[in-house]
Amino acid sequence: MTVLYEDNHIIVVNKQSGEIVQGDKTGDVPLCDTVKAYIKNKYNKPGNVFLGVVHRLDRPVHGVVVFARTSKSLARMNEMFRKSGIRKTYWAITKRRPVEDEATLTHWIVRNEKQNKSYAYDTEKPDSRKAVLHYKLIGASERYNLIEVQLMTGRHHQIRCQLAKIGCPIKGDLKYGAERSNTDGSISLLARSIEFEHPVTHKHIYIEAPLPDDILWKACGNNSNCNLKKHENFC
Repeated sequence: MTVLYEDNHIIVVNKQSGEIVQGDKTGDVPLCDTVKAYIKNKYNKPGNVFLGVVHRLDRPVHGVVVFARTSKSLARMNEMFRKSGIRKTYWAITKRRPVEDEATLTHWIVRNEKQNKSYAYDTEKPDSRKAVLHYKLIGASERYNLIEVQLMTGRHHQIRCQLAKIGCPIKGDLKYGAERSNTDGSISLLARSIEFEHPVTHKHIYIEAPLPDDILWKACGNNSNCNLKKHENFC
């Protein structure tokens, strides 16, 4: 586990593909339990360690995850998420290039619990929820495209679903139309950074996740200095 930031109120870690943030029916050890054990051992905490789950990432996704270390910070972080006071930036690799290099997407998403899948529609449907994101093409080669996404809402599988809706499924995401899976079972979606006002100290916090240890991600470099073309034949 890689800790990206920690203080007495919050802790931010880099989630790996394949990890689950909270426990589920698989019975696999969730990331929140790993973080609790880390805090307990590092600070010699007696008894149970409090850790609040602020937000989640899908299992096959890499990137930044924030946890709250106190009930006060959990309540305040939850309120910031509810009021869209947190800026989340994602990077996605797709094989198909969007028709527009930059656009805001608005759809109405319906979640199918049995399939664990969401469906995006251009018009409002029964039981649908409005989903909005802004994307920008920041790198491209003949075979792959690097898209930066800003989430305005937080819906189930929102980025995966909305990019698939415009004909650009994320690399490796078989559930949403990718041609083949990634060898490690991941999808090429990275929670690249998160930015917010600290819930207690009120200082500005900006945290960026490192790129996954994968040749195609490494080709993207840092600060959007994308060099996909050099490595595209290896992927």
